[in-house]
Amino acid sequence: MHEYKNRIRSLEIIPSSGGVFEVSRDGKKIFSKKETDRFPELQEIDAQLG
Repeated sequence: MHEYKNRIRSLEIIPSSGGVFEVSRDGKKIFSKKETDRFPELQEIDAQLG
């Protein structure tokens, strides 16, 4: 968050259940724990946001 704090206009956290953890940017899903059965590495998310 520190690296992107001046570039993020909004951040939305939506409570869920069943192990769902997804990261989206501008409505496009860039990572899904439900689909991969694991949490993302920081580099994976960083590469998509960069």
